[in-house]
Amino acid sequence: SPLGITLESLSTELEGSGRAAVVWDCLRAGIDPNLYYSSTDEKDVSDESIANAWLEASTMSASATGVDIDASVVCYDGNILGKRQGQGLGAAAWKRLQELMHDYNCSNDGVIQSEDKGSQVEKQQRQREALYTIENSIASLSHMIVSPDGTTKLLLKMKKDGLEVESVIIPWMDKGFSTLCVSSQVGCRQGCTFCATGRMGKLRSLTSDEILVQVWYANKLCRVVSNISNGQSIGNVLPQVDNIVFMGMGEPADNADEVVPAVNTLVDRRMLGLAQSKITISTVAPDPSAFATLGQAPAAIAWSVHAVNDSLRRSLVPTTKHSMEDLKKGLVQALSSRSNKLRRTMLEVALIQGVNDSDEDAKLLAEFSQSIMDEVPGSKVVVNLIPYNSIDHPTYCTPSMERVLEFQKIVTERSILCYVRTTRGDDESAACGQLATKKKRAADTSV
Repeated sequence: SPLGITLESLSTELEGSGRAAVVWDCLRAGIDPNLYYSSTDEKDVSDESIANAWLEASTMSASATGVDIDASVVCYDGNILGKRQGQGLGAAAWKRLQELMHDYNCSNDGVIQSEDKGSQVEKQQRQREALYTIENSIASLSHMIVSPDGTTKLLLKMKKDGLEVESVIIPWMDKGFSTLCVSSQVGCRQGCTFCATGRMGKLRSLTSDEILVQVWYANKLCRVVSNISNGQSIGNVLPQVDNIVFMGMGEPADNADEVVPAVNTLVDRRMLGLAQSKITISTVAPDPSAFATLGQAPAAIAWSVHAVNDSLRRSLVPTTKHSMEDLKKGLVQALSSRSNKLRRTMLEVALIQGVNDSDEDAKLLAEFSQSIMDEVPGSKVVVNLIPYNSIDHPTYCTPSMERVLEFQKIVTERSILCYVRTTRGDDESAACGQLATKKKRAADTSV
């Protein structure tokens, strides 16, 4: 699909860089160019549909805002496509775009084909007559949850096989932008004992198209939400996405062949145009080479450490095969080969009461962080503490905020930057993988 190929390749396919540019003007705004430039009578109702889904899922109401909110008034802002607003795609280029979508559609061996009944001739006829869109060819919105603080979790169903992945939009009203947390796999093979996704196991890796479609849906929703108030201001409840973290379902290092190209698309100014410093790839580091592999992507690297003590880390991340010292060497080598701007790294710790939140754990973490900076000139290590988000583990509990702050104090007293991640949307299955696993359990129970 156009999401998953380079701009140069798309330019070649559409016989013109200008045509590729207008396609990406649409994609960047969360608009489907297959529908926007269609000469058929097919109406693009996806904006209205996602607006209705958000209104239904959110705590927002006309009585609360004093505004008569009507999703049917959603329309494209006249300036949304920028300076090329009036430039058309052309019938031949649109047809070729449809052929690319058709080829992507037919490359999927799962749900799309199995649901297409009838003879082979009838099937081919329907394929020729079909209008291929992002929604019916790559992924569709399956479910949405909106927390009171605006945190919005999207569950997307992949058209390839019907499997579902999560992405989360986290709005920062005071900063004027949203962070998008994306998934790189359906499930995960690393088996972290505190993670809901780890319980799923790895079902499969996502393609770059399926990674980027999460950004497409997020951009669509942020644009639409700001335009559903009948022209009256209700506040920028979902600011535009300006920060992306690969901290959703899956281990990016186990899918680097798709993650790295996706990041290249994210930072290409002609495509999604995000700053390299605004993208973070988080890895548990299955092996020391994971850092160099992911380091090929123009993005910051975060390491899900969780514990510096080897035996404790193995209990939290059962698939761990390497010592922390060996893994650190891999990180040091990867950071040393990067530009100074990308030598900033984050060490993440999911704090669990009575498991890895002791004073000694904090001291070891601070020493470990300092040793990385000592070995990599110009580097900066930031520690991110994440209070455990309950997934119904029989013994794991969330530490008190007093304990978390004391842990933070011990780290910062040793001159290491240390932050506590703000809990967002924890009342609505915020922990990674919870929404997908809950839906799967419900489906299994109903069978």
